Amino acid sequence: MTELLYGIAVAPFKDMAGSPAFFAEVLIGGVFAGLMYSLVALGFVLIFKASGVFNFAQGAMVLFAALTLVGLIERGVPVALALLLTTAVMVALAWVIERVVLRPLVNQEHIILFMATIGLTFFLEGFGEMVWGANVKKLDIGIPDRSFIVAGIQINQLELSAAVTSAVLVAVLAVFFQRTRIGRALRAVADDHEAALSIGIPLKTIWMIVWSVAGIVAIVAGIMWGAKSGVQFSLSLIALKSLPVLILGGFTSVPGAIVGGLIIGVGEKMGEVYWGPLVGGAIENWFAYVLALAFLLFRPQGLFGEKIIERV
Repeated sequence: MTELLYGIAVAPFKDMAGSPAFFAEVLIGGVFAGLMYSLVALGFVLIFKASGVFNFAQGAMVLFAALTLVGLIERGVPVALALLLTTAVMVALAWVIERVVLRPLVNQEHIILFMATIGLTFFLEGFGEMVWGANVKKLDIGIPDRSFIVAGIQINQLELSAAVTSAVLVAVLAVFFQRTRIGRALRAVADDHEAALSIGIPLKTIWMIVWSVAGIVAIVAGIMWGAKSGVQFSLSLIALKSLPVLILGGFTSVPGAIVGGLIIGVGEKMGEVYWGPLVGGAIENWFAYVLALAFLLFRPQGLFGEKIIERV
């Protein structure tokens, strides 16, 4: 006899859940979501590595970038030109943040800088609502939101495009950090601000570059998430889902952001599908935070973070 769970036939679902194709679909969906989480987390990592500032406003930057892009498109600006103008806006925003927020707070306690980014969050959300309005906006970037079948596995074209874009940008940023001169300067600033200044690395220029790159990352993340779920003010809350990613991977590790995102993405999808019916569902909402709590208890530096040793 077939039982009903939330109006869904359980027995057929169990048969479907046990199939290799269905497992592959859930796994691929988790990987896609994980790559998009990693993309948002990278914005945190970039700024934290270079300045030691935990940028609570990264989610608001994602929202502001998406609002700017869709607002320009709605006013008749071609997509390519709107993308260029949005990039210019985010670079200008980075310049303003460095000049108005960071520069006066150099050498202040980290908690002061953190509180400044909280204030920046509310400013960007309010300014974005004032300029572009508060209605949910549909972002059409020309990629159809439909699925196709490969080897019996259903894949969503929009999610695949978002995941590939995220993976490419993550790889480019990883190479940028490890192989370029600016990337090495960024790592030197992250290790010791005063030592970096003593060897001629311009701290203010590095900070502006980092915030500009974080703004570009916010544009891509805003496009991907906005095309998937619409541009709305809840978009800024995806930053909260990136916090467990950072805790798992480590706040200063680019590879950690990637691995942490994949663990969270795959884990929450698998948990929701295979464990959700046993506990009443909603595992996807809390899985990441429970896992992050476990890491804070047993490995607070994360998988790739440096262990802090204090000598007394």
